[in-house]
Formats: sequence, C-alpha cells, structure tokens
Amino acid sequence: MAGGLIGLVLTGSADRIGVEPFFMELITGMEEALAPAGATVLLLVVPDLATELATYRRWARDHTVAAVVVVNLVHDDVRPAYVAGLGLPVVLAGRHPGPYAKVVTDDAGAMTTAIETLSGLGHRVVGRVSGPAELVHTTERTAAFRAAAARHGVRVTVVEGDYSAEGGVRGLRTLLAADPRPTAIVFDNDVMAVAAEQELIRSGVAVPAEISLLACDDSPLCELAVPPLSALSTDVHEHGLTLGRAVLGLVRGEPGREHSGPTVSIRQRESTG
Repeated sequence: MAGGLIGLVLTGSADRIGVEPFFMELITGMEEALAPAGATVLLLVVPDLATELATYRRWARDHTVAAVVVVNLVHDDVRPAYVAGLGLPVVLAGRHPGPYAKVVTDDAGAMTTAIETLSGLGHRVVGRVSGPAELVHTTERTAAFRAAAARHGVRVTVVEGDYSAEGGVRGLRTLLAADPRPTAIVFDNDVMAVAAEQELIRSGVAVPAEISLLACDDSPLCELAVPPLSALSTDVHEHGLTLGRAVLGLVRGEPGREHSGPTVSIRQRESTG
C-alpha cells in the first residue's frame, strides 16, 4: 500500500466545514496512523450526495484510492453498500447494522454525562441544540438525552441545528423563547456553542450566572471562548488514529470488525455553574 490514498468525502458547505476543528483533528489522527504505511488522506468536499456517489464511482474506475472512510452516517444510508459494491474497502465512522469495518463512539454515554453533570449542578430545565436529525448519532444522542433527563427529573427541550454558527444562534433564540426557559443549554458541536455564547454576551445575558453552556465537541475554540466553554471531550485525534488503523487492517486483508472509539469525559470550565 506504499504511497496509497485513502478517500474521505465531506458533504456540505466548504466554508462551514473549514471552520470545524473536528474534521481537521480527525484527519490529523488518520494521517498519523497511515504515514508509516506510506499512505495519506485524499479529502474532497462536495455539495450533495449525488456528487459524493459520483466521486466514489470515479475513484473506483480510476483506481485512485485504496480504501474509503465514510463519515456522518444517516438513517438508511446508501453509501456503505454503494462503496462496497464498487469494490472499494470501506471503513465507517459510526454505528451501522451492516457487516462493515467501523469505529463507533459512545454518543449515548456523552449525553448521559451531560445530563448527570448539569443535574448535579442543580439544573432542572435543560435545552439542547442538536445536529441534523437525519444523522444516526444525533438520534442516539437525543434518545439518551431524554432517557437520562427522565431518570434525573430534568425537563428538556431539543431543537435541531446544523452545526453552523448561524444554526447555534437560531437554536439559542428558540430555546430562550421557551416556557420555562432553560437554565442550561447543550450544543452538539463547538462552533454552535461559541456562536451562541457570543450572542448571549451581546444580549447582556450572563454566562453562567443566568444560563450555563456545554459543548459536545471540545476544541481550542472552547478554550479560547470568553468565558471558556465547558465541553464533553472526546479525543478526536485518537478517533482518527483508530480509523486509520482500521483502514490499514482492512486493506491488509483483515476481516472488517467494530472498533471502539475513544471514551468521553467532561471538561468543566467557566461556562457552567
């Protein structure tokens, strides 16, 4: 596999993806795992599913890549079977019922930790701005969020976001208009959380004295925010390493299996109280 390329297609706005630290950290971890084998990641950002599928066809036809990593799995996702049908080894970043190599993170555990932490701080009304509802891990998070809230006597409201700064602010405004208004809000990524915190400060709402904030992705954005954002911390670099190692194993002929992603911990900073 010396000199081989591992394909990774991200679907969405290049501007939005470019400001998300998550994918940059993930790719850095993959590169570290792949480098000893002389392989590297070929990243392409495309606008929609049709273009993504066309990219896989072209890669298979031209023998461009040795394998493909598929991220942001959705319900009834056609991509895993499609890529495998083209004869390309495929590793999935997320849960899927099919017989594929995959790296699965504990999204349910992350939401349970969020509710336990906020409940322990005395919060009884908690909002959440989620990622897109079609994503498998969003559904897992929402189910666990509601279940944990019921166990701890916490009232929750979930509004759908899109991981963008604008989506974070829209979700924040919806939750602020709710009755009762939440005293804490969880955001499914760091970009939405940082944007919402800036909006609160501009509006004269004190963080965390009036509203506590918790991000689901920990990154330098959270540390640089004012006040610094508490976050559920998953070692994204380690996640990338695990994906890279899963790819290497697959192209070397190992059977596809499920790999556990990194554990989730919480980093409490100044945005929760």
